[in-house]
Amino acid sequence: MSTDQTTLSVSRTIDAPADAIFQVLTLPSRHREFDGSGMVRSDDYADRIQQVGDTFVMNMHAESQGGDYQMRNYVTAYAENLMVGWQPNSPDADGPGGWEWLYELKSQGSDSTEVTLTYDWSKVEDPKLASVFPVLTESSLEESFNLLAAAVSDA
Repeated sequence: MSTDQTTLSVSRTIDAPADAIFQVLTLPSRHREFDGSGMVRSDDYADRIQQVGDTFVMNMHAESQGGDYQMRNYVTAYAENLMVGWQPNSPDADGPGGWEWLYELKSQGSDSTEVTLTYDWSKVEDPKLASVFPVLTESSLEESFNLLAAAVSDA
């Protein structure tokens, strides 16, 4: 694990090839399966992520947010079988909100991949919004890995 004031990053080796993990990560309809926060409910009819600049909307739930809500996600990183990342914001906002989820994949052979998940809120400019970060903990990110490993094995 690594952490500073504006990022939280964890790594884990998952017993699956990088391309299989990448296929799960780039399909928003599967995001609920590896959400360690428990906030993701479903995608809003999103296509597979294919490039930087794509967007997708997720249906979310958190009592701290007043219950059900949506987030539009702006794809900020994409390299096939190597990385995918996105920055969320409310659907009516003009562009990303400044926090990012980044998954980096490093093949460790034909059936094993080191996955690094970085939760970065360093670009949040609104001081009021910045004051709520980090919303999630290291244990939430670790749970995402447990769930991701299970989701990939079910694919």
